[in-house]
Amino acid sequence: MKLLLFLLACAFAITSLHAEFDHKHSLFSEILRANAFQSSVDYEALHEDLEPLGSYISSLQLTDKAEFDQWTEKQQIAFLINLYNASTLQLIVDNSPVKSIRDITDPWKQKRIRLFGTQISLDHIEHEILRKNYAEPRIHFGLNCASIGCPPLRDEAFRAADLDQQLDEQTKAFLNDSSKNRVDLKTSTLHLSPIFDWFKEDFIKSAGSVQKFITPYLEESTSKTLKSKDFKIEYTDYDWSLNQI
Repeated sequence: MKLLLFLLACAFAITSLHAEFDHKHSLFSEILRANAFQSSVDYEALHEDLEPLGSYISSLQLTDKAEFDQWTEKQQIAFLINLYNASTLQLIVDNSPVKSIRDITDPWKQKRIRLFGTQISLDHIEHEILRKNYAEPRIHFGLNCASIGCPPLRDEAFRAADLDQQLDEQTKAFLNDSSKNRVDLKTSTLHLSPIFDWFKEDFIKSAGSVQKFITPYLEESTSKTLKSKDFKIEYTDYDWSLNQI
């Protein structure tokens, strides 16, 4: 009888925990505000206080598939982007010191993330869940690969209520970063991050072409020119150096 009561209490506790899932991802926002600054991350500070990040990731891993499936699409996307970014931070901290995420063996293929009772990788979150299940190319500007060349880690968690605004801001900020993307009007050339090459099919599926996808996020005069004629695309170098302070 005592065992039955104990099991019922555990089941109630888990159910209560799930019912109270924080879709604002408040803890992750606190972690990011304390450690993410524009395009840099204070990995040393994260390493000195591991508990908050570990607790946040654990809270995501408690979510079961049935619960997840009841959420809105925006809640699901925000959850998955945050899980990816938090797990990437944890990966870097667990392997510190490193000068690049590529110094770690198979960083995107390591099955170190528990989701719905299964061990999965960063690649699985990105390619087998986010890209496969959601027609949302802006995720590529929300996901952070711990490198200078990638879109900066936002200093707050992604939230369903603000997801469109957050992803638009991320996309616009990245495209208007001249160290990664620039438009040469004289030669009708788009100098774009390799992200637009690696995930070309996502942008084409969404907007018809890479050029059409980026146009709304650029300065008005530049955007107007891009609407009037086709530009050729050249890809810039990608800086895999660690995005550390």
